[in-house]
Amino acid sequence: MAEVYKLDIKGYKTELPIIRLPSGVAICFFNLHGDTLLTEHCGKQIAALADGCDVFLTAESKGLQLTHVAARECGMPRYAVARKSKKLYMQDGMEVAIQSSITTGKEQKLYLSKSDAELMKGKRVGIIDDVVSTGNSLVGLEQLVRDAGGTVYKKLFVLAEGNAAQRDDILYLATIPLR
Repeated sequence: MAEVYKLDIKGYKTELPIIRLPSGVAICFFNLHGDTLLTEHCGKQIAALADGCDVFLTAESKGLQLTHVAARECGMPRYAVARKSKKLYMQDGMEVAIQSSITTGKEQKLYLSKSDAELMKGKRVGIIDDVVSTGNSLVGLEQLVRDAGGTVYKKLFVLAEGNAAQRDDILYLATIPLR
């Protein structure tokens, strides 16, 4: 039987499998993909923290459904998405390189379409994602907001992992340990 971490996310109880990464660090694996009840719960809780945001930005892929729910709850007809590969419709957009995240272990790029950049221009942007750990992905998202002419207004996460919970510039619903 795999080891699990029991977690309460603002009244939603779940168990996360503990997975050892190639680096030797063990993480509590949080996955919103396919879990409609957990996604709805977390998206509504994130929306409750998002007052004052004009638009949201997320990174694919686990932030997508979370941000969709939060945007719907906040009455936003659109939100911006930073992609991890450059799509055909993004040729006139922007990109930023980010240092490796705890799960990828290698440098990545984030790409933003011109229309999503225009959506954020002059706006108070709420950055939404599932988990913040090292903060490297967040740095890239913040840079995209600034490059697009927006203002990073709030940084919203379901979970703060490890030392990220000590940060005073983010909002999150619950914490998980690193082992």
